[in-house]
Amino acid sequence: MDIQKAIYNDTGYSKERLDALLSVDAQKNLEQMAQKARQITRQRFGNTIQLYAPLYVSNFCVNHCPYCAFNCKSKLPRTRLTIEEACKEADILAAEGFRHILLVSGEDKKFINVEYLAELAKKLREKFSSISIEIYPLDTEEYKKLFAAGIDSIAIYQETYDRADFAKFHTAGPKSDYDWRLETLSRAAEAGFRSLGLGFLIGLSDWRTQTIALAEHANMLMKKYWQARVSFSFPRMRPAENVDEKLFRYMINDTELVQMMVALRLCFPDSEIVMSTRESARFRDNISQICVTRISAGSKTNPGGYGQEDDALEQFEVADDRTPVQIAAMLKEKNLEAVWKDWDKAFSK
Repeated sequence: MDIQKAIYNDTGYSKERLDALLSVDAQKNLEQMAQKARQITRQRFGNTIQLYAPLYVSNFCVNHCPYCAFNCKSKLPRTRLTIEEACKEADILAAEGFRHILLVSGEDKKFINVEYLAELAKKLREKFSSISIEIYPLDTEEYKKLFAAGIDSIAIYQETYDRADFAKFHTAGPKSDYDWRLETLSRAAEAGFRSLGLGFLIGLSDWRTQTIALAEHANMLMKKYWQARVSFSFPRMRPAENVDEKLFRYMINDTELVQMMVALRLCFPDSEIVMSTRESARFRDNISQICVTRISAGSKTNPGGYGQEDDALEQFEVADDRTPVQIAAMLKEKNLEAVWKDWDKAFSK
């Protein structure tokens, strides 16, 4: 497809259109793509950006993923939060103004199980208008229990859509089942979850073919589970304890990451674009003005990180350590409004 046509024809997603927008030649038109992406984002989402924060409840994990600091072979000290400890962490985030919270855990099913998450959600749902999870895959009945407890959103990354690379990075443990992981968001949607977050780990496989696979996955979910909203995340690999950065053979530069983000915005105008603290302050400031609709702030990637116990093993080093107040001020300076709550559980009744 012609690149100009791919930019300006509001035809939604097609593989041919995304192929053109991701091409090497399209980089010459990146400014045009960014302007169109900004126009679409403001039309569909206004001048608002939702703030959220992750709450890590465990850094134990049974998987062997060599790219992750939570790899079970790592001998570093581990931490799990009790329900009471997790609530204290959440209280800190609530006091900072957050009303959207993301519960994160390694694959620690013996402790962070459905019963734990449901009990925690029941204690948190009066303080938070939306509770999301980013944990290991569950079956549909388990997701139904979590939805009934007040958890309504999920994020899970396929890590890489390339089956050969997936097998290379996941040689043992439950995460080695490619198809079970791939079908996770379908099971969550069938259980009633209203927000489905997708992504792949940027650096493990070729980013252009991965972006096409990501888009095909999203397109299927949007057609089959039209009641739910799809969101895209862009977890570019970061330095982490006991992780060899030579594994990240396909790292991309800032220009390529922007191209990937705006190409998806052009093809999926109603989808959320999420930006975490993996990226630098300068990058987040700039991309917030183009296509981002949800951004994390003041994040800690270790259990207990918001309280006093901030020496526990982190999943990765954050690149933007500004406080939530500073992020809100940055957005205001750019004529954007920080939104702490854009959903109420009454909507889903």
